[in-house]
Amino acid sequence: MTPSRATELFHRYGNNPIITAKDLSYPANTVFNAGATKVNQETVLLMRVEDKRGISHLTVARSDNGMDSWRINSSPTLLAEPKNYPEEIYGIEDPRITYLEEKKLWAITYTAYSQAGPLVSLATTSDFHSFERQGPVMPPEDKDAALFPVRFDGRWAMIHRPVSTMPSTGAHIWISFSPDLKHWGDHRILIPARKGGRWDANKIGLSPPPLKTDEGWLICYHGVKTTVGGAIYRLGLALLDLENPCRMLARSNEWVFGPREDYELFGEVNKVVFPCGWILEGDEIRMYYGGSDTCLALATASLSELLAWLKNQNSCE
Repeated sequence: MTPSRATELFHRYGNNPIITAKDLSYPANTVFNAGATKVNQETVLLMRVEDKRGISHLTVARSDNGMDSWRINSSPTLLAEPKNYPEEIYGIEDPRITYLEEKKLWAITYTAYSQAGPLVSLATTSDFHSFERQGPVMPPEDKDAALFPVRFDGRWAMIHRPVSTMPSTGAHIWISFSPDLKHWGDHRILIPARKGGRWDANKIGLSPPPLKTDEGWLICYHGVKTTVGGAIYRLGLALLDLENPCRMLARSNEWVFGPREDYELFGEVNKVVFPCGWILEGDEIRMYYGGSDTCLALATASLSELLAWLKNQNSCE
C-alpha cells in the first residue's frame, strides 16, 4: 500500500469550504472544529466560532443533506459562562458529540479554557437548543476528549489527551472510566505517541468520537509533527476491540489525510486538518473538519475501504 493510495481514501467535497465566518449573521473571526450528529433527518454541526477578541463559543448549523444549504443560528448557541463556570474564562472549544441511547441525550465533551490551561468539560442536550452543563470532568492540561456511546462492564469510557508537565514524555491518547459520567478513574495510555521523525511522534490526540463498526471501534486521531516550517496536523486510524476498548487491534503506520488545499495550508494556523465530528450513513463516512483553524470543510470515505486499508497498514501485528 503506497502513501499516495492512502491519501485517496478521503475525498474532499467539491465545494469546500462548506462554512466560513462570512456565513454567520453576526461578527466573527473564524469558524472551525465542529462536532457532528444526526437529529431526526437533519445533520447538526456544533461549530467552534472564534470572536474578534480571540475567545471561542459554540454555534449550531443544520442541513438537510449534510453538505450545503446550512441554516446557522443567528446568535451564539452556547457561550462561555465564566461567572458560573470559572473554568470557561477564556472560552469553550472543540466539541465532540456522542448520543447516549441509555439516557436519550447527546453528551458533548468540550475544552474549557481556564486560567490554569485547557480542561475537559461535559454538557448534555436533548434538542441542541438548551444545554445542561455537567462541569469539568478532567483537570488541566487535558483536551481532545470524547465519550463512547455505551458502557463497558457497567462503566462509561472516555478518550482524552492529558499533557505531562515533562514535555520529554510526550502527549499520548488516554482512556478513563466512570460509573456516573462525573467521577473518572482507571486512567491508562490507550494509544502512545510514536518517537523520532514519524508523522505521529511526540504529540497525538483524538479527532472525532469513536465510531462503532462490526470489526471494532474505529478511531481517527491527529498527529502533530514539528518541523522547521512549523507544525503539521495529519490524521491516522486505529481500531479498538468492541468489548474491551483498552485493546488496540490495529493502528496505521501512515497518515490517511493531511493538509493539501489552500484552505488547509493557510489560515490562522497553517497546515491543519482537524475533525471533531463524523457521521456514518450506510458505508459512507462524512467527516467534518477545520481547515487551518479558519473554516469548516467536508471529506467523505468508504468505511469498508478504511477498514481494509487499516488492516493492511496495521502496525500492531
